[in-house]
Amino acid sequence: MNTSLALVVAAAGMLLGIMTGRTAARIWLITTLVGVVAAATAALSVLNGADWEWRSGFTVGGELLHLRLDGISALFMMLLCVVGGAGSVYGSEYWSEIEHPRSARSGRLWWSMLVLSMGLVLVMSNGLHFLIAWELFALSAYFLITLDRQRSEVRAAGWLYLAASHTGTLCLFAFFTSLAAQTGSWEFGPMRDQAALSPLFWLALVGFGLKAGLFPLHIWLPSAHANAPSHVSAILSGVAIKLGIYGLVRFSGWLPMPENAGTVVAILGVVSAVLGVAFALGQHDMKRLLAYHSVENIGIILIGLGFAMISVEHGNAAWGSLALAGGLLHVWNHGLFKALLFFGAGSVLHATGTREMSRLGGLWRTMPWTAGLFGLGAVAICGLPPLNGFVSEWLVYLGLFDATILHESSAWEAIPAAIALGVTGGLALACFIKVCGIVFLGAPRSEAAAHAHECGKSMRSAMCLLAGCCVAIGLAPIVFWPAIARAASTWHPAWKVVQAPESLAPLGRVHVALAVLAITAAALLWRRVKHQGLKRELTWDCGYAKPSARMQYTVGSFAGIITEWFAFILRPVRHMHRPRGPLPHDASFEEHTPETVLERVVAPFANLIMRVSLIARRLQHGHVQAYVFYVLIGLAALAAIVIAGGGK
Repeated sequence: MNTSLALVVAAAGMLLGIMTGRTAARIWLITTLVGVVAAATAALSVLNGADWEWRSGFTVGGELLHLRLDGISALFMMLLCVVGGAGSVYGSEYWSEIEHPRSARSGRLWWSMLVLSMGLVLVMSNGLHFLIAWELFALSAYFLITLDRQRSEVRAAGWLYLAASHTGTLCLFAFFTSLAAQTGSWEFGPMRDQAALSPLFWLALVGFGLKAGLFPLHIWLPSAHANAPSHVSAILSGVAIKLGIYGLVRFSGWLPMPENAGTVVAILGVVSAVLGVAFALGQHDMKRLLAYHSVENIGIILIGLGFAMISVEHGNAAWGSLALAGGLLHVWNHGLFKALLFFGAGSVLHATGTREMSRLGGLWRTMPWTAGLFGLGAVAICGLPPLNGFVSEWLVYLGLFDATILHESSAWEAIPAAIALGVTGGLALACFIKVCGIVFLGAPRSEAAAHAHECGKSMRSAMCLLAGCCVAIGLAPIVFWPAIARAASTWHPAWKVVQAPESLAPLGRVHVALAVLAITAAALLWRRVKHQGLKRELTWDCGYAKPSARMQYTVGSFAGIITEWFAFILRPVRHMHRPRGPLPHDASFEEHTPETVLERVVAPFANLIMRVSLIARRLQHGHVQAYVFYVLIGLAALAAIVIAGGGK
């Protein structure tokens, strides 16, 4: 199947999915899967061959339709197809008509619209049409986030997402219109020779950065990811925020860059990575914690992109291509393991009805599949071998190490970035030890956790698909290198061929050996347990004859010391009732981490604007004589300015 035919089939499948979304669930699932498989086929053909381009003979909005699929857009298209297909299968069980009769049908329709509009964003090569597809993508995501709109917190999350999305869209509208005004066309492509365009990059950074959720533009992300249905959270985190990264990668490759733009992007990446995981450590809500890890991983991707931009400033150094390759592979890796983790969190929520980790515990006994697959995703997101997260972070490290060794002027930037990346990995490991320990180990902390049940085959198969992809990239990274190299070489014309680092193939062999050792050890342990059985005893109980579930680590106590390190930015809120007297009746201690940027910066500023607006509104009272007075004041002020200017 050639690329054109595959894309036609993909578009037809998604359109049929939209049409059947409100009727037959099975037909919708089939047509949606046909669409994503066809789109994946087109993307794969581009990654293994030449770019695809098509221009129409008709206009849309006065502009000829121009579509393009190259190495960069094809890489993102493949991710969209894998996560979109897995999410369709998962959502057919997770958000079924039996459990959600009021919203399941509209959920299917908007899911197909979301996948189709994101695909259109990736192939549009005209600024006006790009904005149309971008707005369709934003609106369909809003309706998916608010599927359960009967809850007030869901409606609030939806409005916050919509406000942030439209703020970003305004920046992108200014970006594309300025680009069209200076170039004389809405068409875009390589424009590195037009130095006058370089200041426009800052508009693109804000517009696309809001969608990507980089710190401090992430204000919409935690509440949207936490309150959306879990399969929607998965595609938001796995793919939707990556379209912000796509825009930054695309236009940083096509436009001339302002001075020190790469340094700014790298610094934003470091800040996002470290503070994203710090905020994650302070969360009690399982899905909100995962949302903050999206901010962290966006930071890791931006570190790779930022140092690629720095290398261009230093003459297209080879270490820049390694950093970019690591960042692009991490786009894929994060999409896979983060969608897997949200699916796992959705399975827990589906079984227990709660996202609060302090009400869970002991779920590995009743939900072994979910516990195992979530644990695999946790190992991947922590960047541990032998899974895919380690591979992409290793490539970024290689780029940073080479920048330090081969280019002394970049060492002051690369060394702190490498240290920050290491700190981020350590904090992420602590965070997911907390999550897995609190949620899946220990004793149940509530009746809901004690009576949890495993998810069904559709949800389980979607998780297994993503887990298999995480394992495949980890064990055979050299197989996936050509696709990453193709995208990296598309980014900048100086990198015609991006060579694989010498350590990549041996790394895969080491990962295979580690996987074999782990499987062998697990098999031997299982065999020993099966033959000898398990002996159950009480844990150390501090002298209590009958320990209870309350005598376990809580979410707050586990991460308390680490969150204290970041108290200057987390600003934790504590509620304490101290014990009083020799035999106190009760005592309590609670701590939660607010959305610091939103609650301490954005909300006060928004309230100030509202107060000023209300004062200004009082001027509109309908008295004509007052309006005449306003005109006279304006004319007097204008005359004073003219006279002052003439006097000079």
